[in-house]
Amino acid sequence: MFTGIIQTTGRVIASVRTADALSLTVGTDGLAIERCRVGDSVSVAGVCLTVERFAAGQVTSSVSPETLARTTLGRLAPGDSVNLETALAAGDPLGGHFVTGHVDGIARIEAISERGGSLGLVVEAPSDLLRFIAPRGSVTLDGVSLTINDVTGSHFRITVIPHTRKVTTLGTLEVGQACNIEVDLLARYLARLAEDGATR
Repeated sequence: MFTGIIQTTGRVIASVRTADALSLTVGTDGLAIERCRVGDSVSVAGVCLTVERFAAGQVTSSVSPETLARTTLGRLAPGDSVNLETALAAGDPLGGHFVTGHVDGIARIEAISERGGSLGLVVEAPSDLLRFIAPRGSVTLDGVSLTINDVTGSHFRITVIPHTRKVTTLGTLEVGQACNIEVDLLARYLARLAEDGATR
């Protein structure tokens, strides 16, 4: 479990394809990696990955075919910047919202505007996720916890404040760029409960 409050950004060191998966090594300078052990979880660009190996200032994880199909991790190349967060521990501040790192799909940036140092992003969401996206609700893009300003058709708008713009990869997004999206955990379960109630 994560919060969507990014601790640092790291750079991809290696992305090696295997027969049916991918081995991803990311630099972790600035991350509280001393909290992690082999087998623990770390969020990379919003994707929950299992730590398999440590080295000086870097961590290596395997990315499964399912994760490759559902996220942007397979598109990463050495040198690319990614948002990083270690798993939530008991007693940690919960500044964002509950984030699982189980990405729901890939969204696309449709428009970018700037005002007062903040970025306004218009994001196109996958059609099957629209019912989970509501004004003033929460959403995660590339691991960052964000508040939805409004929703119009298949698009929603968010504001990236100057601090978030500076300390995450969202400040470097471009129109047309793909990003990992995770809808709010509570919205997902409420929708499931409503479906079950309607079938009884």
